[in-house]
Amino acid sequence: MPKVMRCNDVVGNCDFVARGESEQDIMQQASEHARTAHQVSDVTPELADKVRSAIRDEAA
Repeated sequence: MPKVMRCNDVVGNCDFVARGESEQDIMQQASEHARTAHQVSDVTPELADKVRSAIRDEAA
């Protein structure tokens, strides 16, 4: 089942949405987005946990 993560659910005030077939897909997109849009050079374990908790199954 496809997955979705909305950055707004993690940091607020951001319209970025990552979609993928797996948690790994979402984490890769979120990591790149964090670097380019939020100037986050190092994704901490705590931030990674917040992102994972925001990943949902995408409704059909």
